[in-house]
Amino acid sequence: MDNVRVIEVKRSIFESNDKDAEKLRGELKESKTFLLNLMSSPGSGKTTTLKRTIETLKDKYRIGVMEADIDSDVDAKAIAELGVKSIQLHTGGMCHLDADMTRQGIKELDVSDVDFAILENVGNLVCPAEFDTGSTKNAMILSVPEGHDKPLKYPLMFSICDVVLINKMDVAPYFDFDLEKCKEYIHMRNPKAIIIPICAKTGEGIDEWAAWLSDQIEEAIK
Repeated sequence: MDNVRVIEVKRSIFESNDKDAEKLRGELKESKTFLLNLMSSPGSGKTTTLKRTIETLKDKYRIGVMEADIDSDVDAKAIAELGVKSIQLHTGGMCHLDADMTRQGIKELDVSDVDFAILENVGNLVCPAEFDTGSTKNAMILSVPEGHDKPLKYPLMFSICDVVLINKMDVAPYFDFDLEKCKEYIHMRNPKAIIIPICAKTGEGIDEWAAWLSDQIEEAIK
């Protein structure tokens, strides 16, 4: 039994994906396309936030959206109504996207006429954080009803994100949600994370979010 080979399959998969992700980032840089990987749990207001973002920036940039889900095309249809390119990615039951899946989506989306590509990842605070999609930047949404302690419970998701949007600030008075504690916990996981409180429903904070995005897109396409 001492001669049994032990193969670290999970480590091998991650290492292979990381290399593929770096390659994809290089391809996107050459095509002058900024890719945002947007993550959150289900019900956080991801699609509503995305629609607000698109409405704010669609006159300035050519936008394309990839909606990832286990099934259905509801979100892709909702985004297409805004007049931007939109495709649905079905993961076949998987709760995440990796770099190869993202590349397939990029190919179908055709970014030759897209400055700003958005990947709306599968709704989940665990699996999507484990796989580098090859995106230029990562962002996530935490909604007030989820609680201010989520950075303590799901550290990886918060540690890989460049921006954390705290959504549904309009209902904060009705929940036991401590914004300052939440910021503290996020920065425990990721001191460099930019934190923007927003309300996708009312538009609160969307201008600040759009301004950050514009800076990143301009850097990518110049």
